[in-house]
Amino acid sequence: MTDYFPLGASGLRVPRLWLGAMMFGDQTDEASAREIVAATRDAGLNAIDVADNYAGGESERLVGRLIAADRARWIVATKVANPIGTEPNDRGLSRRWLLAEVDHSLRRLGTDWIDLWYMHRDDEVTPIEETLATLARLIELGKIRYWGVSNFRAWRIARVVETARRMGVPPPIACQPPYSAVTRLIETELLPCCAQYGVGVVAYSPLARGVLSGKYQPGAVAEAGTRAGRGDRRILQTEFRPESLEVAQRIRAHAQSRGLSPTQFAIAWALNNRLVHGVIGGPRTPEQWQDYLAALDVHLTAEDEAFVDGLVPPGYASTHGYNDPIYPITGRVARG
Repeated sequence: MTDYFPLGASGLRVPRLWLGAMMFGDQTDEASAREIVAATRDAGLNAIDVADNYAGGESERLVGRLIAADRARWIVATKVANPIGTEPNDRGLSRRWLLAEVDHSLRRLGTDWIDLWYMHRDDEVTPIEETLATLARLIELGKIRYWGVSNFRAWRIARVVETARRMGVPPPIACQPPYSAVTRLIETELLPCCAQYGVGVVAYSPLARGVLSGKYQPGAVAEAGTRAGRGDRRILQTEFRPESLEVAQRIRAHAQSRGLSPTQFAIAWALNNRLVHGVIGGPRTPEQWQDYLAALDVHLTAEDEAFVDGLVPPGYASTHGYNDPIYPITGRVARG
């Protein structure tokens, strides 16, 4: 039987593994997506994660069709803030855009409510008070049940929660950051911050965008059909690093010595952190999703933890000085 846990300081009970639908409507066709959703249902899981900008909105549409028959059992999370078009106000966290885009997402999903609405990225131009007042109003209207943050810095999460408390409006219940054995940066500040404020953590990219599956050989050309082989911009910007490819092969060998697939080990490792309440698996194929599901039965040991720490120290990334270029370091402003 699947275990469910309250997400953050809320009454919303969710499983440890979320189905990520980013590939739906893009690399995953409807027939395969239907099979993946059916497997999720059969496994007793009920949480699915998508975003308004995935596959130009087609991911939300496909998710909506696939869960329409039993919508009430599903916890549906989607996101807002990334650009949807070329106009200046079709992005961000302004009152104008939030009020418009929540209705767009509801129509694409074919539902009357969103269970968890994430701010997909920070918007340091829009006043926090404007955003929080709008989210509180949307909860009152029944269009969203809860809200969360994604890709926020720790100090901004603290400010958001403190502002919500001061305003007397519902605070975020969840944070969605990247987390994997080769990119452990959130261990330094973000995870302790979320724990302090009662914000649940549902991590994305536990396979480092596929690197920890072990399918990429160091120094070799990526196979056609893989994210790197397709020239996917985000994996090339972030996780497709020589050091990570080397670490992935060592983790692969270690996992196989334990009778596990690299995917199962990587998912289990992310879930073995008590400050992480769930992870999102984003399969392209039904076979990949079965590998994710099998990770729920894996239990790691102190030796497994020490092995990973020996490859990538806590709080660090595999590559010295690594930082996602979309979220640049802001702590130095030159005087001249």
